[in-house]
Amino acid sequence: MSTVLEFLPTLLFFGMAYWMVSRQMRNMPGGFGGPGNPLSRMGRNGGGGSKGAGGFFGMGKATVTSVDKNAKDKVSFADVAGCDEAKQEIMEFVDFLKKPDKYKELGAKIPKGALLVGPPGTGKTLLAKATAGEAGVPFLSISGSDFMEMFVGVGPARVRDLFSQARSQAPSIIFIDEIDAIGRGPRPRRDGRRARRAREHPQPAAVEMDGFNTTSGVVVLAGTNRPDILDKALMRPGRFDRTISVDTPDIKGRDQIFRVHLSKLKLEKALEHYSERLAALTPGFSGADIANVCNEAALVAARAGVTSVTMVHFEAAIDRVIGGLEKKNKVISPEERRTVAYHEAGHAVVGWFLEYAEPLLKVSIVPRGSAALGFAQYLPNEALLLTKEQLLDRVCAALGGRAAEEVMIGRITTGAQNDLEKVTQMAYAQISVYGMNERVGLVSFPPRQEAFDKPYSQETAHMIDQEVRQFIDGAYQRTLTLMREKKDFVEAMAQALLKQEVLNIDAVEGLLGKRPFTSATMQNIDRYRHGNAGVPQEEAAAAAAEAATADSGSGSGGSSEGGSGGSGSEQQKKGVERPAVPEGLAVAT
Repeated sequence: MSTVLEFLPTLLFFGMAYWMVSRQMRNMPGGFGGPGNPLSRMGRNGGGGSKGAGGFFGMGKATVTSVDKNAKDKVSFADVAGCDEAKQEIMEFVDFLKKPDKYKELGAKIPKGALLVGPPGTGKTLLAKATAGEAGVPFLSISGSDFMEMFVGVGPARVRDLFSQARSQAPSIIFIDEIDAIGRGPRPRRDGRRARRAREHPQPAAVEMDGFNTTSGVVVLAGTNRPDILDKALMRPGRFDRTISVDTPDIKGRDQIFRVHLSKLKLEKALEHYSERLAALTPGFSGADIANVCNEAALVAARAGVTSVTMVHFEAAIDRVIGGLEKKNKVISPEERRTVAYHEAGHAVVGWFLEYAEPLLKVSIVPRGSAALGFAQYLPNEALLLTKEQLLDRVCAALGGRAAEEVMIGRITTGAQNDLEKVTQMAYAQISVYGMNERVGLVSFPPRQEAFDKPYSQETAHMIDQEVRQFIDGAYQRTLTLMREKKDFVEAMAQALLKQEVLNIDAVEGLLGKRPFTSATMQNIDRYRHGNAGVPQEEAAAAAAEAATADSGSGSGGSSEGGSGGSGSEQQKKGVERPAVPEGLAVAT
């Protein structure tokens, strides 16, 4: 017995080592029990692995997804929409690969790589595939996370194997998605272990792109949404020579992307009728979001048993993408439903009668997603710059739900938690980032996720906290004043919501009248209702006359902005950051 106990630690060590190696091999393509192993069940049934040798000794092989240059379904620039500037910049690489001699004769060096920077879903991978398709060269794709392994040295070996495969097929294009997974620079961590491990992989990639190993005819494209954390050594000229921005598309880009995806659907009206309106209806959407909307709309139409997709189906799909799955069967007590109706009516009415609040599109008390019991949906105009007045009005609109609970019901609930979280973030940004507070001054302290120490003193932090509290209190008093002035409208809208559950822009206008503000430029709400042709001249003239009459008469719209007297006018000097939420769904319960 004593002999067994003596060897027990050794047996446990070897047993654990065997388990770890077995698990690693099963997870590897071609590993023991994996799809490429002929001894596995899948292998016997004909399942094939990807490139790279299997088994434990093949761990250093890169698992590459490749597209042959002669593939029939290869992607071209015609398949990429909504990022014209990025396409123009990357077309130069196509010319490099097609006509390298033209540049060599002039003594020019072919750029070795380009970094595609942009949020997820904006088409970085698609753009890289299109580059290979246009150039007619092989395309080798791999994710940065595939280089991360538990065994030291496996990641660098896979980097070298990837470049070896590319050189054997040169000219070719390598695309490394999520390069930030392996290309992180040194991070300000008190525990240095992860920082050292993260820097293990950029060095082989940098060496492969340098002159130590020839990369003639191989162009490296990489995608990331965190360029700020990449190792500076990886970014110097001679490695990634170009940085190409692939941002979320503007309204023109969204129109182009919708045309690509709508061409595959059976539509009730002309394609242009939908693309113009849907582009206006989806500010902030990426190309992947737009593809999802089109697919969801087709699914909604199929469930409805109709023969073509209409605007109703697209709007239902957008609601699904923004707010989550509709949950009409969710059990809500009559009292809670009444509270939600007043809350959302408060958001809608406050936004309607504040000049610089974003235009209202829809109000709903249908539960969606995991938490939202209702929402007021706005349609932003994608302004690049915002004034203090615009920022203040948008904060007041976010506080409209809590104000409606206090004025109309006489008690407050937890339903405003999400609104208060956004308002707090906006207030801190206005005071400590945008330099819009006289007491704190013209300073900017952007939040840094990986910073341990704040770049200001405890006294300054206390001052910022005080100004944030004062700003929010002033905005809330301004909102309460407007709520008491417009409580009849809030009551009417709440009762309509309890009956109909969803009120669109036309129903809201029927309850509140035309919005008492006009704009000299076309807004997204106009494009949504009338297409790119805009508002008919007769309707625009009538709206302007009605607004002028309202301003010279009761002045309800203008006077409501004064809000809470001295407190409100003081806060006119302050502003807040635009809500960092999906722009189609500005506030929700």
